[in-house]
Amino acid sequence: MLKPWLTHKRERVLDCRVFAVESTERENPSTKQRGRFFVLDSPDWVNIIPITRDNSVILVRQYRHGMDGMTLELPGGLVEKGEDPRVAAQRECEEETGFRAQDEAILLGSCQPNPAIQNNITYSYMWLDCERTGRQSFDQHEDIEVVEVPLDQLDALVDSGDIRHTLVLTTFYYFRRYHNTGRTVRTGIR
Repeated sequence: MLKPWLTHKRERVLDCRVFAVESTERENPSTKQRGRFFVLDSPDWVNIIPITRDNSVILVRQYRHGMDGMTLELPGGLVEKGEDPRVAAQRECEEETGFRAQDEAILLGSCQPNPAIQNNITYSYMWLDCERTGRQSFDQHEDIEVVEVPLDQLDALVDSGDIRHTLVLTTFYYFRRYHNTGRTVRTGIR
């Protein structure tokens, strides 16, 4: 039976604002061999599907440095230290789009974005009956365009490659599963 590896040493080697790089020395419990591994230590993330009363989805278009180009995706971002993920998702939606709803967002599911090198969780929510109630409030390095799309056109945006962000696609999967079964996918929730 597999056992967790033993950690002998852990050291933060780089702090990059939205994540840190940790070096860990670990020992394989079966072979007793040690190795050095790197982990991206990141706060948890959230994505949210804001759906309006007329069944449109509020998306955001923004420049992404990793891809050096524009993406079309859901509102989302980092969970602040001590913040409830649901509150973070609602806050990110309102800041990025100016949309909000009266009721709380509904948890659709959660996942581990890349457990090979990351230690965080991504939570996916939907927020029903959203309406524009305010102005966008960007972080220092954000510039976001709000795009309103009929719910029944999401599949076409995925099929065309207009939406390719893996965590957004995962949120769409959770949404479809919830819509079809009424159940939340509870993978990876701490």
